[in-house]
Parts: sequence; C-alpha cells; structure tokens
Amino acid sequence: MLPAGSGRDDVARGTSHTGKVIPDPSGGARPGVAGFHVPAESAALARLAAVTGELAAAESMQAVVPIVVSHALDAVHAAVSTLILRDGDELRIVGQHGVAMEKAQRWASFGVADENPASEAVRTGAPVIAATAAEVRRRYPRMAPDTPAHRSVICLPLTAVGDVLGAIGLTFDENWSPGPDELTFLMTFADTCAQAIRRVRAMEEAAQSADRLRFLAQASAELASSLDYRATLSNVAQLAVPTLGAWCAVDLLIDDQLVTLAVAHVDPAKVAWAWQLRERYPVDMSVSNGAPNVVRTGVSELYAEITDDMLVAAARDEEHLRLSRELQLRSVIIAPLMARGRALGAITLIRTEAQQPFTEADLELAQDLGSRAGVAIDNARLYDETANVALELQRAILPDHLDELEGWETASYYHPDGNAQVGGDFFDAVRLPDGRLAVFIGDVMGHGIQAAATMAQMRAAVRAFLTDNPDPEAVTAKLDAMFTQLATNSLVTLVYGVISPDGDVVLVNAGHHPPLHVRHGGAAFVDSFPRPPLGTRPSPTKATTLHLEPGEAFLLYTDGLTERRDEVLDIGLARLIRHSTELHGTSLSQGLTQLAQLMASPDHDDVAALAVRRGPNIVAS
Repeated sequence: MLPAGSGRDDVARGTSHTGKVIPDPSGGARPGVAGFHVPAESAALARLAAVTGELAAAESMQAVVPIVVSHALDAVHAAVSTLILRDGDELRIVGQHGVAMEKAQRWASFGVADENPASEAVRTGAPVIAATAAEVRRRYPRMAPDTPAHRSVICLPLTAVGDVLGAIGLTFDENWSPGPDELTFLMTFADTCAQAIRRVRAMEEAAQSADRLRFLAQASAELASSLDYRATLSNVAQLAVPTLGAWCAVDLLIDDQLVTLAVAHVDPAKVAWAWQLRERYPVDMSVSNGAPNVVRTGVSELYAEITDDMLVAAARDEEHLRLSRELQLRSVIIAPLMARGRALGAITLIRTEAQQPFTEADLELAQDLGSRAGVAIDNARLYDETANVALELQRAILPDHLDELEGWETASYYHPDGNAQVGGDFFDAVRLPDGRLAVFIGDVMGHGIQAAATMAQMRAAVRAFLTDNPDPEAVTAKLDAMFTQLATNSLVTLVYGVISPDGDVVLVNAGHHPPLHVRHGGAAFVDSFPRPPLGTRPSPTKATTLHLEPGEAFLLYTDGLTERRDEVLDIGLARLIRHSTELHGTSLSQGLTQLAQLMASPDHDDVAALAVRRGPNIVAS
C-alpha cells in the first residue's frame, strides 16, 4: 500500500498521453499517445454513472473500498491504485491494487505532515501530479527506493463538504501528465468517491451511535437490576464483549489494592485462563500507568496501538512477556469507575489484532460506562451500610426479650421490609408488679430516622406511663396528652392491653388493626370501641374486655402481616384467620414464625407480631 508513486514492477497497463478528451462518435475511448486509452466524453459519463451507481448501493466501507480501487485503476489504465483515508494526523491505506507485499507493509500508514504525494494532496486539498520518476524522486526523496524509472504519479484529494477525507493514489508505468479535461474527469471521479465515503461513514457512525446507546441502555438496566454489584458487574462485563472489545475486566479498589471482580472474553474457554493470569500477576499499584494510575488520577487511558516495545516494558518476566504476546493485543482502554468525584476502580477493555483499534468515541463510551458502573457500586455500598445501620438501630429499639406470666407463653416476630430505611413498628410485653402482663404493639406511619425516633419515644413513653397506672384507658390518655404537648406531625396506631392470670384481657385500640382471638373452634377479630390514631386529636377512649380459656391465644400484629398491594384488606384478614391454627402448635414461638411466613408477601412492609397464649395448650377434640 503506497501513497502513490510505486507499485508492482511487473505491471505495465498504460503508456503516455498528454492530450485532451476528444469526443468519439462511437461513444467509446479515443486512443492516446503510444496507445494509452483516455475515455471519450460519452465513455467518461458512462464510467461516472457506473461508479456512482455502484457506490450508491454500497452500505459499508468494506463495500466502498474495492469499488473505488477497481474503478480508479480502470478509469485511466493505471498500474497501481490506492485508497488512502485520514485518521486524525495519520493516513492509512485501506485499499490497493498492484502493490508488492513488502512495499504495502512499509507504507501501511504515514503522517499527514510527511513529504509524499498523498500527504500533500490531503494538506492542500489539490491534486498532486509528478509526471516523471525523476520528479517523484526529487520532490519526495523518501519514495526514491520505491520509484522505478519511467513512473509517474497522480494523487487526487477526496473532498466532501470542504473536508478532505483522504486521497486516491494512481501510479503509471510511463511518464504522463493529464490534460485539463482529463484532470476534470479524474477530480469528478474523486469527488464522487468522496461523497460515497462520507455518506457511508455517516451511516456507520449513526449505526455505531445507535449501538452505543443500545449498549448503555442495556448496561444501565443491568446495573439498576440488583444491589449485588459483584454479580451485576460480571453481567456488564459479559455485555461489553464483544460489543466493545474482545476482553473486559473490572477491578475494584479494596483496601488500597485493585481486586478483579469480573473478566469476560469472546472465547469463554479463555476466561478461566484470564483469571489465572490475573492471580499469577496481580496488579502492581506502584506502576505509573494502567489501572493503578487511572484509579489514582481518575483519568482514562487510551492506547490505540499496542506495540511490542510496550509489551516488553510492561512485562514482569519472560513468561509474562510470552503470555502478553499470546493475547495479541492491539488496542486498550482503561476507564475509571467514578462516583462522587472519586475512582472506585477501573474497567479495562481490550481489542485484539483481528479488530479495529479503539477511537476517541470508544473512549467516551467506556468513560460513560465506567461512571454508570461506579454510581451503581457506590449506591450498592451505601445501601449495604445504611441497611446494616438501620437494622442495628431497629434491633436496639426493639426488646431483646419479653416478660411472661407464669403458666402463659409469650412470643414475638419481627422482619424488616428489606429496604434500607428504618420502619416504624414497635412492641413489648412488660410484667406488672401486681402479677398482670401489659402488652402493646404499634406502628409509626412513615419510615426513616424520624419514624425511628418516634418509635423509640413511643415505646419508652408507654413503658413509663404503665409504671404509674397500667390501665389501658389511663395509658392512652397520657399518650394523647404527650402528643398535644409535643405538637408532632407523627401519627401512631396502637393496641395496648393488660392480661390477668385468670385469662381476662382489657385492651384499647387507637386506629390499629384489630387483635385476633385464637380459640379452639376457630379465630375471630376482637371488636373494640373505635378511636383515631395517636397524634390526631385527644379522643375519648373506652376499653374492651375479652377472656382467654386455657390453650387460647391473643395475637397483636402490624399491617405488614396482612396487607398486600394487589388485594383488598379483607382478603389478608381472612388469610390470617385461616393460618391462625399455627398458634395451636407445641411451641408458640415456632407457630408464630410459621404463621408469619405463610402470610409473607413479596412486597411486604415491616412485619411485627406479638402473641400471648394461656397454658396449658389444651385443644378441644
């Protein structure tokens, strides 16, 4: 692949011609000097029409390249044709015909600033013509070894909408300089090719942009699907291969060391090998580039072309170098996993020799992915920390044991809703000095720190008030007074009862779900005198009394036990009565747990329940 000026030494397809295109009544071509054929006007138009039609049907650069090269070669019977496209400050020959292999390798790419016909045509946007081999050698000394005698060169800029995309290089086996009409034909041909290249590039960029957006949408959905960031990152790495590269690795900074959490490869068989390689050669945090530097600085690194010298410099030992060469690395991107202005780790994407090198657009995509993954990791970590704190706070507020009456059983069940926020459920059982047992359960409306504070305050207040006068009406009146003095916006539902050893239960219900009386022949909800929740307004309170026979139970619970989002409350209450037989089991604690699990809902709120059963457990036959 040459910029123009040398090619196959054994190809001779044309001779010199310096005249204009002369119309030929036959519509064919007019012979030029020494037999070189130049298209007549009708033939030129036919050739342009043919190339325009073929290019219009092309939908990719892979289709465009052979069309341009073959038509350029045939248009003026050149010995060599090359298609050269610009990539930043570099020019790369993407298609050629008639170039010897060793010359093609030597001229695979070169700079826009270099001194050769193609670089000059791209810089100036004008055709470059060197009519003799001597002129080529004089103007472009670097090309002298590749320019045999009697060679001439024409290099045509590919210009579209004022942008020079590259050039078409033509080499002839005889000295030749085109006339004005011939040059017009060649430039028209080049412009047609440039327009096609621009169109196809725009199509490919649009398709790539759509693919990138689709990938980011999939990755975002995956990252949002779970708070298990280790499993999520593994899935994201699988998505990145092969969309972004042949390899993908995700490293997380843990205790100042980068720990690999995910590895993916287009060949699944190589994934285990990649893990072994990472274990054998762990990340060296002292190096000045690569993932350690990306994590330190928060700045991505793009290595568009990996050279063997780079592999040698990075190798730990000969075995490491051998393995690195076997990877066939061509291009690498390392992007930070960013969250709240700091790098939590890095994502590494690798392309092999069979793939195109990474571009700045690929880097932007990797950075976007790294930011989304970083936020997901940070959210998951914050969730874990908050959930643990919330759970510990909840446990600190709830009683670590329940008082009992002699000959009675008391059991409780509590399960948080699975979110990181603290719920508002509270309960307790307190033995009174006179031998009775005070039991209560409540629910602070809302979640979070405010609900937790109100919950702790309520539990402490109930325990304080019952030491003075444990009667339900008296305790409720004092709670009403407390809410009036505090002027709080919180609303609290509460059931409070006092159980006597002989089986009488005196209770009040402030806006809470009705207690359940579990009898030998079934179960029924306890009717009580209605009153609104605490925190609304002081309300008249009247106690209700029921009696528990030996073996019967009394169940207090919060709405998380019975309510589901997809059904009316009556269905949940009926389900509770149906499963209440579990409280007749040998162990009240096991029976209450089994009951709660049978009532469990996938979208449950906090679940709290308190059961008291009079013994012995005599079940009627």
